[in-house]
This record gives sequence, structure tokens and C-alpha cells, in this order.
Amino acid sequence: MEEREGEVRWDGLCSRDAAARAAALDTIGQAVLRRAESVASGAVADGLPVPVARDGLGEALARLLMLSKRCPFPDVREKSEAILGGVQELGIRIPRPLGHGPSRFIPEKEVPAPLLWDCFFLSCLYHSEESEKVQSALDEHFCCLSPDCLTIQVGKEDAAMHTLFAESFATLGRLDNVTLVMVFHPQYLESFLKTQHYLLQMDGPLPLHYRHYIGIMAAARHQCSYLVNLHVNDFLHVGGDPKWLNGLENAPQKLQNLGELNKMLAHRPWLITKEHIEQLLKTEENSWSLAELIHAVVLLTHYHSLASFTFGCGISPEIDCEGGHTFRPPSVSNYCICDITNGYHGVDEIHASPAGSIPSTESVCEVEALMEKMKQLQECRDEEEASQEEMATRFEREKRESMFVCSSEDEESAATRDVSRHFEDTSYGYKDFSRHGMHVPTFRVQDYSWEDHGYSLVNRLYPDVGQLLDEKFHIAYNLTYNTMAMHKDVDTSMLRRAIWNYIHCMFGIRYDDYDYGEINQLLDRSFKVYIKTVVCTPEKTTKRMYDSFWRQFEHSEKVHVNLLLVEARMQAELLYALRAITRYMT
Repeated sequence: MEEREGEVRWDGLCSRDAAARAAALDTIGQAVLRRAESVASGAVADGLPVPVARDGLGEALARLLMLSKRCPFPDVREKSEAILGGVQELGIRIPRPLGHGPSRFIPEKEVPAPLLWDCFFLSCLYHSEESEKVQSALDEHFCCLSPDCLTIQVGKEDAAMHTLFAESFATLGRLDNVTLVMVFHPQYLESFLKTQHYLLQMDGPLPLHYRHYIGIMAAARHQCSYLVNLHVNDFLHVGGDPKWLNGLENAPQKLQNLGELNKMLAHRPWLITKEHIEQLLKTEENSWSLAELIHAVVLLTHYHSLASFTFGCGISPEIDCEGGHTFRPPSVSNYCICDITNGYHGVDEIHASPAGSIPSTESVCEVEALMEKMKQLQECRDEEEASQEEMATRFEREKRESMFVCSSEDEESAATRDVSRHFEDTSYGYKDFSRHGMHVPTFRVQDYSWEDHGYSLVNRLYPDVGQLLDEKFHIAYNLTYNTMAMHKDVDTSMLRRAIWNYIHCMFGIRYDDYDYGEINQLLDRSFKVYIKTVVCTPEKTTKRMYDSFWRQFEHSEKVHVNLLLVEARMQAELLYALRAITRYMT
């Protein structure tokens, strides 16, 4: 709620001090209840049977609902729920969440975040003067869990993880659904949040509202209304002009000029040339500086790849955003027609996922066969090495074959609201790297790489960001728990490299020292369909695609795959953009 007419802001809830949060909650509660009483008395005067939340009350109630479900601080969750209860007692209908958890693809009970919040709660108690409450808290919060489950979860997540939740909430004012799914991999999540915080909020070449607007432009290219909604709110919060949100033509010409680079980076980055860079840097009063352009390029690639993660993991709308809640009452079966039209069905139906179910003979054989192929490929590596000519031929063959990997057209992806006003040329989309009759030279990493060229260019023009990106790339690429489905002590480096290099191959990027024949051995067609869809046309990703690959692997492993897709895609886009900038500079 905005700070006008006696109303309050929500910022106080982000404090790490319990007393400050309590004071903020009291003030918010009083303001909301005053508004609710006014609405209720107005309904009586107008003869309405059920008071309708209006004049900003609906938005405030949705925010409280989100806090009651998603805040890492128990005091905020409990008080928010109590405020909603007080509003309901006045006869005003309060919102309820749509869907089940942060992902449409992953059962809520399998997402680790709620249990970690309880661990965070216990950690707070332990370090307070009320440590004697810890045992009763353990009984209350973990009585339904087996000792094994408790040991696994609490053993892996230490105080640093709990601090990360608090830091994220304190910074953003929320724990968004992307964070709640990425928490399967805390080491990566920490690096991701640190990088995103630096790009959006720390000192840098671009003003804050430009950063969020560029995020909107990038997410809109993939029709990612989830990210657009988040950054519309953030854009307004930092003082952005609401008129810009009516369409890109209402934004400054400088941002409009970025539209061409945005669409090429999102869909056909191999077409970017130094002439495109020159056009942005030499447009008189609307020109970009080199530092500003680097900042913009990193933001664009960050949100293109984050759109891939959002669709690839089936991220649900935030509870307080459009599509995340409803004021309609539930039906007897606990979901109504409004849920169905929003793509949500019964809990059992929506999460009837193979992952985590009883292993079928076929899926177990699938895992065993993959491990056997990895073993055979390693033995072949040790025995003989293909010639450079043969490896170049295998790359061209894999690049050519990747053009014919596509999903069936009769599958339906999740519906999203139209966000096309935030970008131009809506017909421009992904086209395969090399079509019949048109040849684009292969991008050889030996000639221009992130490690030897891109990293230093970014760090020189936008200090510290090169280091943050490099750390994030390395964590995603090297992340391993040495497991594959039900198997332990497995070296997965060969598989991870095949996934990374297949993505770069789709972008025409070649590693001279890699045998691309391994890709066809390790990645089956259903997996290739999923990878290509998530990376190139993420808005077309479906739950069926997610379920159809690696059917006996854990959800955490499928999220791990998405982290590889995110970082490999981002690095591929960056390589083409940074090479063009380097050529312009030289």
C-alpha cells in the first residue's frame, strides 16, 4: 500500500529486527482494517450482500496472502494470516491461492523451501532468549516427518542457507517462486541472487528504473508474463513512469533503440554485428555509452535465460500477482471453474508426475542404459582419439540434426497474458542457426571465448560483474552431487558437458577439443526436444515435455538441468554480443 492518506508502506517487514517487523505489522494491520471497515460500511449503505474489496484493498489483501504463505519470518506469516482473518470477520471475501506451490511441474511437498523456513524459525529461537522453546518447536514442526527426512534436510542446510532466505526477503520484499525452486541447489542460488542483486540494485551505469524496464523488455520477448509482472511492480516502486508501461513506443527513444538488439539476442544472436553496436553508440542525443551498453546486454541475456528457467520448471504466478490468487470461494471439491480456466486442476491430477514415483522397469533400464553408455564412451576416449577433421564433421552433423529437433504442434503450453506491447516486431522469432541455402560461419570458442575475451571486457566496462558471472557459470557447469537417479558415486561430468555443448552447438558455437558424437549417445530425442524448446522457444514448454525426459530422475536433477540450460544460453548470447562489441572497439 502506498504511503498516502494515512496508509503505510510494506518496507518495515523486510527488517531483520523482530521488534521493527512487529511495529510495521501493527501499522499495516490498522490501515488494512480501517480500509476494510470503510468498504464494509459502504456495502451496507449500498445494499450489497457481500462487500467487495476495492480502492486498493484487494491488492493489499493479496500481498498479505503472499506474506502468510511465502515469508521466511514466522511472525510475519502468522500476523498476516491474522489480519486476513480480521478482514474476513467483517464479511469481506479474502483471496486464496490458485495452484499448488511454486511450480506447476513439481509437487509442493517435494520443494524443500517450507521445511527450511521451519529450520530458520528454529535457528532464530536457538539464538534468542527463548531457546527452551526449541524442543517444543521441534515436536510441533517435525512430528509428521521421519527421522531420516529430518536428518537429510537439516543436515544439508546450515545457517548460511537460512541467512540467504532472510537476505533475499530483505532485499526483494518477497521470496519469489524462482528462488523457491532454485533452492534445490543452494550454492547456485546464492551466486544467482548475488549477481541479480548487483545488476538491479548496486551502483552501475544505468539508472534503477531503466534496469527494470530492460528486464520487462527482455522477458516480454518470450511472452514471460511472470517476469514482466514482477518487474512492472519493481519499475513503479523505484519511480518509473507508468506511461512507459503502455507500450515501448511510450518509453524514451534510447530504450526503443535497444529493441533491435533485444530481439536478435533473444532469438538469433548469431546475426549481431559490429554495425548494430555502432548504431547504438553513435545515435547523437539518444546514444549509449559502452558501459551502459554492457550493463544492458548483461540484463537482456540474464532475463532471456531466466525466462527459459521460468517456463522450463513450470514456475507458477506469484500469489499476489495476476493468476496467483482468486477472490472466488472454493467449491466442495476444493477447486472451481476459475482454477480450471487458469490451468489448475486437482492436486493429484496436476502432480501425477513420474519423478518420485515407483520405478518402472522401463525407466530403471533407461538410467542403467545411460550409465552404460557413459562408461563405454569413457573407454573409447582412453583407447583412441578422433582426428580434428572427424570432430569438425561430427560438429556440423550435430548442428544440422539439431535443426530437425522440434516439439509436436498439438501440445498446449501454459496460457500467458499478452505482453507484446513491451517490444516491437512481434513476428520475429527463433530461426535455426543454418537454413538450407544460407550459411553462417561457425563460432569457434578457440577464437573468442568467455574466459579469454568476454570476461575481461565485461569486468573492464562494468567492474565486478565479470567476476560474478564467471562464478555463476562455473558453479552451474561444475555442480554435482555424484548421483544419477537412484545411483550414487557417479561421475556426471561427461553428461553435464554434453548438455552444455549441445546448447552451444544449437547456437553454432564449437569447441575444437570436444567429440560431438557423444551428444547423440547421451541425449535421447525427448531430452533434446525439451532442451531445444526451453532454450529457443521457452514459451512453448509443456509439462508433458518435462515429464517425458529422464523419467526416473529426481525433480532436483531436472532443476539442475535447467540451471545448465540457463547459464549455457546466457553465455552463448553474451559471446555473440561481446564479440560484436570487441570488433567495434578494434
